[in-house]
Amino acid sequence: MPTSIFLRPALALGLLLLLGSLFSAGSGGVNSGLLIEPGKQFVLGGSQPGAFKVVARNVGKVPVEFKERPRGGGIFGRAMLAPGQSATLRFMAGSSAVLLNPSAQQANVKLHITGDTRLSMGYEPNGK
Repeated sequence: MPTSIFLRPALALGLLLLLGSLFSAGSGGVNSGLLIEPGKQFVLGGSQPGAFKVVARNVGKVPVEFKERPRGGGIFGRAMLAPGQSATLRFMAGSSAVLLNPSAQQANVKLHITGDTRLSMGYEPNGK
């Protein structure tokens, strides 16, 4: 029984260290390589309580259009990234970032996302 007394504080300390490392790893943001098929768009976010920022670099051979779809409806253009271009875009709480591939070739974008990173993600046909 005395052994369990020493294991409990060690277990608690280990759990505390693990949770701390997970929290600090999550605060650095999310890095992602994203492929978007021709005629599709990728939607990031839409119901998150906080704002988020996307640092994007078009590493593909076709342009990629970035739009914002606010929580209340509508959609507006933010940027068109030609191959090799980068941009930093900020999106409001509850908004979606919509990345469109208007070309006939696959698009390729590298993203670094910070802020509220509890974001839904998915593909849909262009124009939704």
